[in-house]
Amino acid sequence: MMKGVYGILKGKFLVSDDSFKNWRIIIFISVLAIIMIASSHSADQKVYEIARLTNEVKELRSAFVDKRGKLMQLKKESFVEAEMKKKGIGISLNPPTKIIVKSQQE
Repeated sequence: MMKGVYGILKGKFLVSDDSFKNWRIIIFISVLAIIMIASSHSADQKVYEIARLTNEVKELRSAFVDKRGKLMQLKKESFVEAEMKKKGIGISLNPPTKIIVKSQQE
């Protein structure tokens, strides 16, 4: 048993006559490890991108809600009336009249 352990520690399994199958397995495992590491890095990058986009969506949503609230305030009749009074325009006391145009061909 000690010969087997010493053989592994000295690396005899890599230089012996049937070492080709050992090298194939070592290269295969190395390639799999590289693919696994690349996949892990790719997954991490996607997680960071998702987190960044989630934060951006939250910021845009809050900006949208803020702008919508300001728009609702600007659309109120009382606000429009106050702004027009500043410019010297008031509410008309006479209701609007409808003008009907009849065609001359009749």
